[in-house]
Amino acid sequence: MSGDGELESRDGERVSGGDERLHRVFLARVIEPGDEVCGRWLRQLGAGEVVRRLFGQGEQLPGVTDKRWAGLRARAQRADPERDLAAARDVGMRFVCPGDPEWSAQLDDLGDARPIGLWVRGRPNLRMWALRSVAVVGARACTEYGAHMAAILGTGLAERGWVVVSGGAYGVDGATHRGALAAGGATVAVLACGVDQPYPRGHTQLITRIAEQGLVVGELPPGEHPTPSRFILRNRVIAALTRGTVVVEAAYRSGALVTARAAQRLGRYTIGVPGPATSGLSAGVHELLRGDAVLVTDAAEIAELVGDMGDLAPDRRGPVLPRDLLDPDARRVLAALPARRTAPAEEIARGAGTTQDDAVGRLYELRSLGYVERHGDGWKLTREAMIPVHPDRGRC
Repeated sequence: MSGDGELESRDGERVSGGDERLHRVFLARVIEPGDEVCGRWLRQLGAGEVVRRLFGQGEQLPGVTDKRWAGLRARAQRADPERDLAAARDVGMRFVCPGDPEWSAQLDDLGDARPIGLWVRGRPNLRMWALRSVAVVGARACTEYGAHMAAILGTGLAERGWVVVSGGAYGVDGATHRGALAAGGATVAVLACGVDQPYPRGHTQLITRIAEQGLVVGELPPGEHPTPSRFILRNRVIAALTRGTVVVEAAYRSGALVTARAAQRLGRYTIGVPGPATSGLSAGVHELLRGDAVLVTDAAEIAELVGDMGDLAPDRRGPVLPRDLLDPDARRVLAALPARRTAPAEEIARGAGTTQDDAVGRLYELRSLGYVERHGDGWKLTREAMIPVHPDRGRC
């Protein structure tokens, strides 16, 4: 870097020090995602000054050890933002940073941990898509139940016009993306590596398809590989970009729970899909549900929770049976008849808590509807009236 604030790449090219975008591309190569100390530098000093200091022009920045500072400066010497931008253009990527029209202000909720910028593949506008988006995450080694639920949630949300966000991984993530794609909907994969390096490799075709139909985004510059810490830090971006995070399956130690807790800290909705009480892969979800998470079973309930006023899920109820339409007094008389024998009107009236005359009147009403029949001076339920509501009731 020259004394007038210009960036100098390894091949000697110089760029004006006032180029905020170029400075952030440079810093994305030097600083790891989610570094709050470096985020504080950016907030207090600006990207240009941080770059200048990393090139040795000025005193060491506060909050890091001499060893850490030396490591950052070594990285800075090898960074070449022009090369990264050229590599991005070659594969259809762009760099989106704070201040750009496409930047999602939802990411600013991360404070000093917000991304320096995001690398994006795909044609849609990231900011617009983030406005109506939901994250669906869960176990990589999910069960068939987990994969099924993730797929139908992805499909259902996409059909309702929601953007479905996940991490592109095996298991729940992949099933979610496929569900949204199958519905012709919008989906975003947030990767923990360079977005020109699809990971996992087994999902290369899926991630390529997401880039064609939706968006693939990540904090790491072109060519960067994932690490365990980058996966964990990636999850905060998924939580921040969306209105809420749905966890389908997660054990007690799961990256999906990291995403859910990040959503809680950010004031986003935290949502869980219940599983079998005996399943270890649902134990983490159930723990969330014992706290502040909201239980859902389908896409309509998710949309009702995170959506706009009036975006309501349908009422949940069993089938309406003919006897449900009876007058309450008639239902009490009907309930007072013995199941297997004939009873006199006096006995039925006592059971229904009414007079004998009223009971007789109700019995004739029920007879006209086919519920009872008269045998001499007594009354008996018809065969149709004794058919149980659930045909399987009583079976083992």
